[in-house]
Amino acid sequence: MSRKTTGFGSRARRPRRPTGVYAATVSSLTVAALGLGVLAGTPAGARPAAAPAPVVTRAALDPALVAGRGAKVAFAEQEAENAVTNGRVIGPDRTAYTLPAEASGRKAVSLAPGEHVEFTLPSAANAITVRYSIPDAPGGGGITAPLDVAVNGTKRSTMTLTSQYSWLYNQYPFSNDPGAGLLHPDWWITECSCVPAATTPAPVVAKPFRPSHFYDEQRLLLGRTYRAGDTVRLTVPAGSRAASTTVDLLDSELVGRPHVELLAANVLAFGADPTGRRDAATAIEKAIAFARRAHLKVYIPPGTYRVDRHIVVDDVTITGAGNWYTKIKGRETALAAPAPDGSTHTGVGFYGKDAADGGSRNVHLSGFAIEGDVRERIDTDQVNAIGGAMSDSTIEGLHISHTKVGMWFDGPMKNLRISDNVIVDQIADAINFHTGVTDSRVTQTFVRNSGDDGLAMWSEKTANARNTFDHNTVQTPVLANGIAIYGGTDNTVADNLIADPVREGSALHIGSRFGSEPFAGKLNLTDNTTVRAGTYELNWNIGLGALWIFALDRSIDAADIRVTGDHYLDSTYNAIMLVSDWGVKDQYGIEGVHFKDIRVDGTGTSVLSARAAGGASFENVDARNVGAVGVNNCGSFNFPATGSEFSLADLGGNGGDWLAPWLLPNTITCDDRPPVVPPPAPGTW
Repeated sequence: MSRKTTGFGSRARRPRRPTGVYAATVSSLTVAALGLGVLAGTPAGARPAAAPAPVVTRAALDPALVAGRGAKVAFAEQEAENAVTNGRVIGPDRTAYTLPAEASGRKAVSLAPGEHVEFTLPSAANAITVRYSIPDAPGGGGITAPLDVAVNGTKRSTMTLTSQYSWLYNQYPFSNDPGAGLLHPDWWITECSCVPAATTPAPVVAKPFRPSHFYDEQRLLLGRTYRAGDTVRLTVPAGSRAASTTVDLLDSELVGRPHVELLAANVLAFGADPTGRRDAATAIEKAIAFARRAHLKVYIPPGTYRVDRHIVVDDVTITGAGNWYTKIKGRETALAAPAPDGSTHTGVGFYGKDAADGGSRNVHLSGFAIEGDVRERIDTDQVNAIGGAMSDSTIEGLHISHTKVGMWFDGPMKNLRISDNVIVDQIADAINFHTGVTDSRVTQTFVRNSGDDGLAMWSEKTANARNTFDHNTVQTPVLANGIAIYGGTDNTVADNLIADPVREGSALHIGSRFGSEPFAGKLNLTDNTTVRAGTYELNWNIGLGALWIFALDRSIDAADIRVTGDHYLDSTYNAIMLVSDWGVKDQYGIEGVHFKDIRVDGTGTSVLSARAAGGASFENVDARNVGAVGVNNCGSFNFPATGSEFSLADLGGNGGDWLAPWLLPNTITCDDRPPVVPPPAPGTW
């Protein structure tokens, strides 16, 4: 979701973002050509004599702390700060606009030319993913720089890193120019606590202003399979153009052989170029047309296929050889004139038909990567990897990078199943259900480095209903929230893992905002885990909760909201915040929220921060390592003699003395900006 949140005293608005031959057989491919191999023995003497035991984490946590939650992924995650290095560990730091703040676990390793970081493989692997950051060019636009990859002391490859898809600056919707002045001098900014255009003398704002979105990642097939205990060393060569190279983590993976469809409409038979030199869009469309007539799948074999525009899909199954092998890669292209929906660019994407035209049905996409070329945020542009309306459809096994939004759906539409995808390095959201998406599900999907909400349901004009986000992992959303629900009816968020939101958002967000329809029926948040969540809200100048419930456009009081079994770990500020905006604090409140079987392990401030009228109930909510008073109750800031306008109901079983009797039902304990006490690292309960 795009966002501009004004000061805690004026209303936020969301800029509108529109919707928006014959069956061929495949000849056998040699294993060597695909970078695969039989399990390789370690060359004698190549493995260090005392390689340290690898530390495998999930969202920089001990996996035991998040068992059963988040996406099941094929890779093992290893944080660079746990590896062997002669570089410098940076962090921990949660301060926005810094490299550690955007790193997984809020730590990373900085390497100067000639320095390295070395990982020990925890299991057999033939492929790696490196998450990294290198500096921008002085005038913006990015640079490239090398990173050598050696296994057991033998160089395997040199990766060419780039910062072309990183480094945004300034106010929403951001700029690629580090020297640009304020995009909105008429907006209030925290840096001067003023509206620059209305201030005399005019404030001096440092440039670059608010740099962010520092990281990117690359994948590499190693050419053979290595054993557990073998070492992967990443070295910045002497003379690198990058003054520093920051390595956040390494994912290692054992990639299987490519998938082959023998009875299918093979795009090669229709003229598609697997080298990426010639445009393949027309050939793929011809294969789709033939496949629909012949009732066949479309198969895209290993290769890189250039597609610089949307391919419209309806009643078709398209499968690749696997997302490590089949890559659909496109350039962002300027349109000669703006499209009717406001787009000024197009780019690679598979789109269902518009809902106004009936939408698409029976679309099944699987087993390929989509690599875009989006370097700036233009909200009117349709440069998403997947878009349109797709009912009775499935999307699974995709790897999506460098598009604006990974998947943005404009309903009404129904019965979409999204599973087992990896979506990284987006300029905006990873997945958004927008307007009347019903009976649909996102599961077992991994998101990292979204430029806005990781997963969102936005009920603009027409309510989303009966949807589920479950067993997903969302890490390091740079702006906004991990998972956000904006209005809707009978939706569920369950068994997810959300870590390290960076700016102006939370891990979990329930928001009556952006013109969304009311919450109705039930909203269930069940068995989710958040860690290092609850960011500094730049415009309000306060810290948010790991769970943030926000009444802006209307009251949240018509739905039965059940938060059950969630774990809030190492929350930067509050574990839970309920708030209405200052301008509507006496108009809108929050009611009908029930917390049960919750664990709070570590808060920088309180367990609960109430900044709205209304009330909530609490049952079996256990808390420890709480940095401030358990309940920071400001209500609607009117401070009547009868107590806060927000009341708490103790239904029993609450542990840790955070909900003491003297706080009930509505004692005013308002501290607008309590000091932060960093909690210890979370541990076994």
